[in-house]
Formats: sequence, structure tokens, C-alpha cells
Amino acid sequence: MKKDWNGKRYNNLNGFLREKFNGEKTYKISLDGGFTCPNRDGKVARGGCTFCSSSGSGDFAGDRVLSITKQFHDVKDMMQKKWKDGKYIAYFQAYTNTYAPVEELRKKYDEALKDENVVALAIATRPDCIGEDVLNLLDEYNKKLYTWVELGLQTSKDETAVRINRGYMRDTFTKAVKELADKGIDVVAHVIFGLPGETKEDMLNTVRYVSSLPIKGIKLHLLHVMENTAMAKELERGEFKLLEMDEYIDIITEAIAMLPQDIVIHRLTGDAPRDLLIGPKWSLKKWEVLNAIDDALKERDLYQGKYFKEAEKN
Repeated sequence: MKKDWNGKRYNNLNGFLREKFNGEKTYKISLDGGFTCPNRDGKVARGGCTFCSSSGSGDFAGDRVLSITKQFHDVKDMMQKKWKDGKYIAYFQAYTNTYAPVEELRKKYDEALKDENVVALAIATRPDCIGEDVLNLLDEYNKKLYTWVELGLQTSKDETAVRINRGYMRDTFTKAVKELADKGIDVVAHVIFGLPGETKEDMLNTVRYVSSLPIKGIKLHLLHVMENTAMAKELERGEFKLLEMDEYIDIITEAIAMLPQDIVIHRLTGDAPRDLLIGPKWSLKKWEVLNAIDDALKERDLYQGKYFKEAEKN
């Protein structure tokens, strides 16, 4: 049955946050905690994922040379030029934000929560950096305020994971999701469409996999190839092709229909710094892409959950 999510055909983040926080505008304050990544420092591998920029996917986060408090206020001041009032989500975005001793994590998280208008904590990390000590720490915060954890999956296909140098197999992701869910902590999965070597069916299989897990949110990203990345060299050598806009619209509308209705869709495309983006250039027209997705959903009479069968969920 089709639901009405604030006039959208999918369970969107804006509507979810407004409902959760009494109708108030709630926006993210993106922070760089100064962490690194086990896929960069040699613990797992070096060089990071082949698509990842030198900022560790934190291209729009605060400046890591500044304190968390200074970053918070700088980003807050910038956001208030758009929205004068609202509540905040302290969002640790760059690199792997559970990859440090627990006391260091606690210190930085606490510093980000000093503002009385912070109503949620969001932490982006890797599933191979969720040990028992981290689980217990996250459980502490989740009992104080709404806390969610974003895990970079990108693809459920292990062959692709090896190709993009992700550094862990699918079973590691499954384990981390279930352990977080057992603690009552919401998990948001990051998925990328258009990775080298993947077919449409591979991408939709990732959506099927995510839909089978106790996940509460998803970010659906278009692959952006940026300068000074290993993937940029692959593209230059002609080893794969970027998705065209019509291909992406076709895949993502079908993906939306396959997702259960209780999963909140946090993102339907992505942002990349204009000066670093090699392609696809059409992705720079973000609102045009989002409007095209809405139009395609209507034209195809698709909506979130239309193709999902409850029996598929574990």
C-alpha cells in the first residue's frame, strides 16, 4: 500500500526528522574528528577505498585542524544563513569515527554535544571498527539522545569489494549491523551505484541484501569519480564507464520500490566538490536529478515498498 511521506513516494529523512523532533527543522553539523582509517594506515590496507578522496569522504565537514567546538560553531554559523532556527545533529563524517581508543572517542563526542540544541549524534564508520568496547560506548550515548551509526557497505558483492579495496567482506557488515541492532542503535547503510564492473542486477542485489537486515536507514549514492583517486586512474584507462543520468534514474527508482517502508532514505544521490569532480558532470545538477527521480516514480507508479515482500526480511 502506498503511503504519503510529505508528498513523496519514499520515506525521506526530512519527514522522519520532523516527525521525531516535533516538527522542528533539524540539520547536520558535519565534523572531522581528526581520525584516520584502518584502510589507510596499514592495519587493513593502504590507500583507502579506490573512490575515496584524501578527505576520507568528509569533503564538506569541518576543518580537522580546528577543535570540535570551533568546527561546530563555524558550520552552525554557515547553516544559519539558510535556516535561522532549528535543532542540530552532531555528525562525525570524515574517515572512520570509531577508530580510536574509547576515551578519545568519548572526549570528542562529548565536545560535539555541548550545544543545548543538539538532539542527535550520527557517527560514520566501518563495520570492522565496531568492537565490544565501541558497542558499549555507543549504547551509552543512545540512552542519552538519539544516536545512529552509518556503515559504509557500498556493495554486497565481495568481488567488487576486493576491486575497490574496501578491506572487509560482506559477513563483517552483517555481523556489525546485527550487533548494533541488538543494542537498539539505528544503522544507516551507505550504498554506491555505478561501481566498476557492476551490473544493474548487482546493484539491486545489494538493495535486496540491505533490505534483509535490521537496518533503519540507507544512503543511496551515485558513484562520483574525483581527481587524485585510484578510481580516477581506472576511468582514464577505460576500465569502466560512468552511469548516464537515465541509467541511474532507472536503477534508483527500482531500488526504492524494493526497500521496506520502515527504512528511512537519507540520500538519493550525492555531493562531490565541483573542483575535484571528474564525473559524471550531470550529477552537479542535484535538484534536477532529484526532480527527475520524483517524476520517474510517478510515471512508473513506483513507491517505496511496492516490490518488497515482508518474508524477505530476517
